[in-house]
Amino acid sequence: MKNIKHIRTDYQKSELKQDDLSKNPISFFKVWMDEAVQLSADANAFVLSTVDSNGKPSSRVLLLRDVSESGFSFFTNYASRKAQEISDNNNVCMNFFWPEMERQIRVNGTITKLSEIESDDYFNSRPYESRIGAWSSPQSKVIDSREILENNVEALKKKYPNKVPRPENWGGYLIQPHQIEFWQGRASRLHDRFLYTLENDCWNIERLAP
Repeated sequence: MKNIKHIRTDYQKSELKQDDLSKNPISFFKVWMDEAVQLSADANAFVLSTVDSNGKPSSRVLLLRDVSESGFSFFTNYASRKAQEISDNNNVCMNFFWPEMERQIRVNGTITKLSEIESDDYFNSRPYESRIGAWSSPQSKVIDSREILENNVEALKKKYPNKVPRPENWGGYLIQPHQIEFWQGRASRLHDRFLYTLENDCWNIERLAP
């Protein structure tokens, strides 16, 4: 294995000044997301961190499916480990990292379930195989082999050859942010960092030391 302590990247692609920022961080997030989509097929991937009832954190990579003034949305299995941790503690953190642009965005907020109508609308927009997959996997549960999943898929395709209803234990979440940090890599590790904090329904902006 390569000696990882000697891996170095000196970030020099861009800079971030306070004058570049929007008053609303959601608006600025969309600007950066639009630029990231031009460079990466996985620009909407993010790390979601949750904490269980014993205070132990866990993280996983998910896909953002919508962003609006209300917050950030994604979809998952409501019986999964992350869903249980969300039920225990609705404070979560998102982290987007776009190495192509040497940028990172961190979002802290609270999370709630989307409505059944919103979950139905998105589920019905998914490819057939993905809808079948939502039924076939007991997410986060121990299984004896992959064959179990494959057998589930075949049985479900026979059961639902055309229209696939949304499982009751599958749907969306909305993360409502109260802090959003924008990070732009800079040379010599002297990065640009700006933190938006929601205070009395207004966003306050501060520069942070790298």
